Amino acid sequence: MHVERFPSKRVKEATYLTAEKAWSYRAILRYFYLQHERMRDFLFPEEILVYLKNDYAFHLYEMDELHQDLDTLVRWGNLIARQELGKSKTIEEFKKKRFRYQCTPYTVEFERMLIQLEGMGESFGGSLEKKQFERFYQVLLRIETVVQRKTFEVDEECAQIWNDVLTYFRQITQNTSDYIAYINSEEVEERMQTDTFLIYKDQFTIYLRDFIIGLQSTALQTQELLSSLPIEVMYPFFRQVIRHQQQTFRFSDKIAEATKEEVSCKELAEKWKSIVSWFLGNEHGESEFEMLEARTSEAIRRITRVVQRLGERHQYFRSRKKDYMHLAKWFAGMENIEGAHELSSVVFGVFHTRHFLGDHVPTEDIYMDVWEEAPMIHETKPRIRGYREKTKAGSVQSNKQKKEEMRRKHLKEQKKEKDLIEKYIDEGVIHLDKLSNVESSVRKIFLLWIGKAMGRQDHIIKTEFGRDVQVEIDPKQKILLHSVDGVLEMPKVVLRFL
Repeated sequence: MHVERFPSKRVKEATYLTAEKAWSYRAILRYFYLQHERMRDFLFPEEILVYLKNDYAFHLYEMDELHQDLDTLVRWGNLIARQELGKSKTIEEFKKKRFRYQCTPYTVEFERMLIQLEGMGESFGGSLEKKQFERFYQVLLRIETVVQRKTFEVDEECAQIWNDVLTYFRQITQNTSDYIAYINSEEVEERMQTDTFLIYKDQFTIYLRDFIIGLQSTALQTQELLSSLPIEVMYPFFRQVIRHQQQTFRFSDKIAEATKEEVSCKELAEKWKSIVSWFLGNEHGESEFEMLEARTSEAIRRITRVVQRLGERHQYFRSRKKDYMHLAKWFAGMENIEGAHELSSVVFGVFHTRHFLGDHVPTEDIYMDVWEEAPMIHETKPRIRGYREKTKAGSVQSNKQKKEEMRRKHLKEQKKEKDLIEKYIDEGVIHLDKLSNVESSVRKIFLLWIGKAMGRQDHIIKTEFGRDVQVEIDPKQKILLHSVDGVLEMPKVVLRFL
């Protein structure tokens, strides 16, 4: 079978879609398609005319005109005419060369595509189904069993597994790309600017967030599995699939079977490479999977920004009269000017402040407070046209001693945190509701573990100290976690070290 690499010939079978008499051609071929789906392949002109007459647009349409349209469609390759010789009832019918017609595969696919497009409407469809990724991963596990463990299934079973892989992958790519296009469309953008969007924001955000959580729960497993299945080990599996496909009877040239099998094997290999590159990326750029995750996260951030703007807009138009009257009563009740100054600093902030912009990064610790940072030295440069910075030749300085000092300091702090946490462990378990008072750094570590565990289905994480911890959360019970800097109300949590 010869396939053109760059098709250049005109598709005459599509002419009926834009021809001058498309209104009649499309009606005729739509009827052929509907009957083909009902397994009726050959139709007579009389039957077609009866169907067309049911529409008022064809009330003046006659048999001669139908024969002309059928001949045109045969000439364009949309229909195949077959002459009926033995069933002529009159001499006139015999002279007219009575035909029955069958639609071609091109026509069937055109009409099938058009019906699908008509059902889509003007907006993008698609959805974000996390279960599709789980089903896709389960099918990949079956391929791994066949390929790596060499437990060869029958050809039919391998072909079914391969069809499942293509089906789930096609659903994933089509549904996700269409839904991302939908949430980035102008229609959704306009709806986000209206106040009614506030009603759906929680439902929309939860839908996207649940998809990301489900995505991340199977992402790493799918990527590792695909990495362990290089294209070289897949060829025996592909040959089993091709052998089953060749069992379908076709009037083909047996001499070209070897060449056909080689071409089919290369085609399956290219499809497998596309699947792997979608999840893992290739030399041309990052994977579509990472882009999907990034775009979904960006959609959540966009929703948050829109909701914030809508809230600010409502706040802007809301009257603050009652608030100011309440503040006025507070100020009127002050006994001295110092108390009024203190209240003013809390309500309005500090007056006549100066703002400085610092471009240094003193620490990588995200939990360090501003007042714990070292002061910054800022050099003010003169704003004159002829000013040039003085430069001098420098030398390469070794920071090995500083790096070693920072490393020792980091390990010391990590050991200190580890010792603090171990004193709360009772027989391999930490019950947060039984802790009387914990350090603020330990509380931050507990919250970090809980946040990581909520993103995993089994709620098991590996800590920075190298131990596996299972986090059990009971949202029905509330506890108070006391620390030096305050009290945190949170669900009951049990940390179980595995």
